[in-house]
Amino acid sequence: MTFLDMLRDATTRNNSLLCVGLDPEPTRFPESVRGEAHKIYDFCAAIVDATADLVCAFKPQIAYFAAHRAEDQLERLMQHMRCNAPHVPVILDAKRGDIGSTAEQYAKEAFERYGADAVTLSPFMGFDSIEPYLAYHGKGAFLLCRTSNPGGDDLQAQRLASVEGQPLLYEHVARQAQGPWNKNGQLGLVVGATYPQEIERVRALAPTLPLLIPGVGAQGGDAAATVRAGLRAHGPIIVNSSRAVLYASGGADFAAAARNAAQATRAALNAARA
Repeated sequence: MTFLDMLRDATTRNNSLLCVGLDPEPTRFPESVRGEAHKIYDFCAAIVDATADLVCAFKPQIAYFAAHRAEDQLERLMQHMRCNAPHVPVILDAKRGDIGSTAEQYAKEAFERYGADAVTLSPFMGFDSIEPYLAYHGKGAFLLCRTSNPGGDDLQAQRLASVEGQPLLYEHVARQAQGPWNKNGQLGLVVGATYPQEIERVRALAPTLPLLIPGVGAQGGDAAATVRAGLRAHGPIIVNSSRAVLYASGGADFAAAARNAAQATRAALNAARA
């Protein structure tokens, strides 16, 4: 199955638009293992097991593993998800963006070493920095478009005087991803939930692309506004929540609390699309 096939299947099977982000911070782990970086795999695997029937995707953030020399634990976690939640696609949140020859190595890392179904990328260096990922047929690639951080305005909200119509930079990225760059139907876009009007604008420019939407939960994005702005019959959305699910409890009941938080978020998203 391609990434898009897996996404459609998981969305339907689990009746869910929710993606759980796996951003392990040992200082926020349950009290019994707080600060123990060698427990990253155990913590994340417990979250996966508690929420696998509630999500349309998982999104491990590679920096949270690499910072603690835990890449081997990420490899184990990817294998755990393959064995215990094979119907749920995994998006490796790496935000890579480099020249073609280096991008080939990053693509190999994402799709061969870790076995991800999709990856997040920065499009700043242009199409030749994205193309090596598209050589992996059936895999997905989500391009940063309109991100949820306030500093995104510094570049993304600037006009391109050299492009017809003088679009904002994020609008140009959306058009390129929907059009000439999407040669094999593998591209999607990252659009932050904190800007629902921009989600709606991106959806108008890219009516069929999957949108990965972080920012619901701890970052304050509104679930209902996100669904209304981005979801279309032929335009799927993947709404990510990380900290609000992972750290719903600091006690021994952390996995059960994560499940409850995931259920509540899924219900809010589904209510908005009903």
